[in-house]
Amino acid sequence: MMSTKAFTLVPAVEWNLLLGEQERVHIECVECCGQNLYVGTHDGCIYHFLLEERTLPVGTATFTATKQLHRYLGARKPVSELRAASALHRLLMLSDSCITLADMLSLEPVPSGARIKGALAFTLNENPVSDDPFCVEVCIISAKRRTLQVFLVYEDRVQILREVSTSEQALAVAVDGPFLCLALTTQYIILNYLTGIAQDLFPYCSEEKHPIVKRIGRQEFLLAGPGGLGMFATVAGISQRAPVHWSENVIGAAICFPYVIALDNEFITVHSMLDQQQKQTLPFKEGHILQDFEGRVIVATSKGVYILVPLPLEKQIQDLLASHRVEEALVLAKGARRNIPKEKFQVMYRRILQQAGFIQFAQLQFLEAKELFRSGQLDVRELISLYPFLLPTSSSFTRSHPPLHEYADLNQLTQGDQEKMGKCKRFLMSYLNEVRSTEVANGYKEDIDTALLKLYAEANHDSLLDLLVTENFCLLTDSAAWLEKHKKYFALGLLYHYNNQDAAAVQLWVNIVNGDVQDSTRSDLYEYIVDFLTYSLDQELVWKYADWVLQKSEEVGVQVFTKRPVEEQQQKSFNPNDIITCLKKYPKALVKYLEHLVTEQKLQKEEYHTHLAVLYLDQVLQQQRLGASSKNTEASETQAKLRHLLQESDLYRVHFLLDRTQGAGLLMESAILHGKLEQHEEALHILVHELGDFSAAEDYCLWRSEGRGPAYRQQLFHTLLGLYLGASPSAQELSVAAVDLLNHHAAEFDAAQVLQLLPGTWSVQLLCPFLMGALRDNIHTRRTTQVAVGLARSENLIYKYDKPPSCRCYHDTILTSLGRRPHQCVLEPQLSRALPH
Repeated sequence: MMSTKAFTLVPAVEWNLLLGEQERVHIECVECCGQNLYVGTHDGCIYHFLLEERTLPVGTATFTATKQLHRYLGARKPVSELRAASALHRLLMLSDSCITLADMLSLEPVPSGARIKGALAFTLNENPVSDDPFCVEVCIISAKRRTLQVFLVYEDRVQILREVSTSEQALAVAVDGPFLCLALTTQYIILNYLTGIAQDLFPYCSEEKHPIVKRIGRQEFLLAGPGGLGMFATVAGISQRAPVHWSENVIGAAICFPYVIALDNEFITVHSMLDQQQKQTLPFKEGHILQDFEGRVIVATSKGVYILVPLPLEKQIQDLLASHRVEEALVLAKGARRNIPKEKFQVMYRRILQQAGFIQFAQLQFLEAKELFRSGQLDVRELISLYPFLLPTSSSFTRSHPPLHEYADLNQLTQGDQEKMGKCKRFLMSYLNEVRSTEVANGYKEDIDTALLKLYAEANHDSLLDLLVTENFCLLTDSAAWLEKHKKYFALGLLYHYNNQDAAAVQLWVNIVNGDVQDSTRSDLYEYIVDFLTYSLDQELVWKYADWVLQKSEEVGVQVFTKRPVEEQQQKSFNPNDIITCLKKYPKALVKYLEHLVTEQKLQKEEYHTHLAVLYLDQVLQQQRLGASSKNTEASETQAKLRHLLQESDLYRVHFLLDRTQGAGLLMESAILHGKLEQHEEALHILVHELGDFSAAEDYCLWRSEGRGPAYRQQLFHTLLGLYLGASPSAQELSVAAVDLLNHHAAEFDAAQVLQLLPGTWSVQLLCPFLMGALRDNIHTRRTTQVAVGLARSENLIYKYDKPPSCRCYHDTILTSLGRRPHQCVLEPQLSRALPH
């Protein structure tokens, strides 16, 4: 248990004020109402004092009691109870089993002489059942055995309201509304005096323990329980709070929220109602009275009266925080909610949470600190300011006053321990990253993001780049200097880009690639620059660095022109002619760009198609000049691209290219070009007689007849067959090629013409596939035609009978009815002429 200074004990009425002309005075009871303090003595005297409270410069309170008057009751018996009814301006006094009423100031009995006789003890109902504002409810323990009575007390009269009986004699009573909390001889009970329903609480022994019954709030009481426990009980007979542990010999208790104060023969002990812990112990001997009056706690011996002055809760909380007792401080702060106005409490509580957060932070309890900072709505700059140089130089932030902690900076907090300092920096990185997108960052986004950037750069953290490529509020001047200091040049380029300074960004990255500055953040920085320029809308910037990227790699560098966004290509922001002019120094890049124009963008311009074909042709010729030994995959790929372009494109200058291929040994390319000019015999002659590529000749016929009619294709195949058959009889290879052509493409020939061309020495078996194919095709054609004729006749018949007779058809119907032969249907001669037999 750790002590807390919650109260100070201050004298209120000194012995000499009471003694006067008496040799001795024994205090029996006290009452306090506002500034009025009343003291009842053993000899039937009542003293009236006026209390004046003053606060000294050091913050402590003192009381000065000024005696107003005193009065003796007639019987000179001990005054055992005093209660002030300020609403009636009356003082109720119990002496010699009689309650009398007196004026609060003059202490003179009321003229009517109203009194209540036969009372052993009494208490006022602070939550009265009656709604009459001109009376108070008084509950008495009657001198009649096992009886309690409830009275209504007016200014000058009393009226009995209710009388109830109990199973045992009542020793102490507290009242709230219709509920009486009673200490009987052997147990505590709750009794509803309106309904008579009783609820047992728990037993106790009155012979061993002095009973204590204390109302602490609406429908809740404090009782002295067994085992030295202060028990809380509601009118429903249950406990909503954990008990407090006090002395076995407690003789009095009082409440000063959030504390329970107990008095025994030697000490005053202070217990928290929030965590049930004993917080303070004050030595106090011979005390026998402890009561609370409207928040003021009075304790008395037989010779003097003292006041327990509570220290302000905020002061208590600050003392706990200063002792690093965070949990206790927070519990006490939460408990103070009911005693402090809402707005003031919220301000105070937020500050307490923030202070507690810094205490936990200093102890490296980062999870707890983070939760306290969040709950306390900490201005995150308070935390950032602990770290030297993290706040921007332009920041106008000043720390809270009074300060939330005792540390000048992180060096003092960690005492130079680098490991602790590293943990603190990692915590700040995590915390700032979490709060930067929340309401906590409102108004401080520049400070937060700039601090986060500095931490990331210093720690070489991967998240630095993530911060810079997303929305951020890093201040350029501070951040640029910091990144340069830590040699984060690539990140600095991203910062420039985010601040619309793309030229500075690209130049910095170019310097890295050129080796002028060192930064190994990205090994593919050159490709990154190319990609950056590809998507840049700044044409001037692209043109400025076009030569640089092309000099590094023509194939990669040309992507700044070939992979531009589709939207930009549609807008044609870059003139292809300008790009081609730029690329003349870079032949590989030029080819790539022209391929992009022709094959990807499919621009229908003769100059681009011809230019690309010429470049392909030049590459092929150059590779041929290098000699057969240097032929490689690249050569075959280029030639394949050339042939594909010549075949697929119809836009290039055919004659120009044909002249370039003459005598260059590019027979296949020449054949394709002849084909484009419809010079099929020349093309097929090259393929058959010069290249000897019979398969290519067949493909040529298929290629050139694609999209044409059957007659055109048949003409091409007959031309090819003619080349095969026109050779000398000894050209066995061509004869075999002719046979294969007929057998594989029987459907493409007119069988009658072919049979007239074939040599008589060829056997039927040799041409069996061709003859069977031709015969099958002929039969298929004839049968298909017959089916078509039949369908046409059926359709004509249906049409004739579905439609009303008219014209010639109607005339035929009449002739048939007369027994004459009708005329032919008008459609029949047309079908007969259109469809072959």
